[in-house]
Amino acid sequence: MNTLRNRVQLIGRLGQDPEIVSFDDGNKMAKFSLATDDSYKDKDGNKVERAYWHNIVVRGGLVKVVEDYVTKGKEIAIEGKLTNRSWDDKEGKKHYTTEIICNELLMF
Repeated sequence: MNTLRNRVQLIGRLGQDPEIVSFDDGNKMAKFSLATDDSYKDKDGNKVERAYWHNIVVRGGLVKVVEDYVTKGKEIAIEGKLTNRSWDDKEGKKHYTTEIICNELLMF
């Protein structure tokens, strides 16, 4: 059961081209938003569609794959783990974000 802890699997489309961040040590990181959609019927029987946006972070060898082949609108599947982080802006206001650290990626 430990392999099921903090495991996220999503299939969706990129909302933007990935942002590639290069570090001084030569490593890179890719960040992008992934849209997944859902639909349901409201109380009047009308179909309601909704998109959910997820922040994805890719590190390591997968960054090269993202950099070379993944673009806005592309449908992909990812597997990773959910993380949270916070930071203070210049005015001292605290911000929070939830991200998925991707460790597997499949292109359709």
